Amino acid sequence: MSRRIVRRALAVALLAAGCGQEDRAQPAAAARSGLAADQQDAELLGREIFELVDRAVDFRGSHRGRPAGSLSQMGIDSLTPTTARWLVNLAREPVVTAKYRRAEDRSIISCRGDSQILEEAAINGGRFTLMCTTRSGTQRPIRIGDPAQGH
Repeated sequence: MSRRIVRRALAVALLAAGCGQEDRAQPAAAARSGLAADQQDAELLGREIFELVDRAVDFRGSHRGRPAGSLSQMGIDSLTPTTARWLVNLAREPVVTAKYRRAEDRSIISCRGDSQILEEAAINGGRFTLMCTTRSGTQRPIRIGDPAQGH
């Protein structure tokens, strides 16, 4: 009988913890939908690049300064359903590029960033700059996580 009570209490606690999750997610989604198309494309790539650079720096730190030669060496797939990702090292510094696999309906087709984005994000409240390539092939810096970029 006490197991049944514990299970019910656990179920109630889990339900209570989940209440309101949708309400908190809506403002972030609304803010993203208010962004220009190029900023939306860059934001999605930026989140991926930030995570991959962070993991590459962690890998290097835990392997006595030896950087990973590829994403697969770190146990990460280079392909996702929407993006292809690459890791190269320049003077032991990871540089990650993420590109949309289907770029025909995108304003920004790829972005790249190095370990400096981690420091930049730490200093600027989570905002950092990536170099991104537009559909026409031009490259330009785009600031990720900047609410002032909404149009």
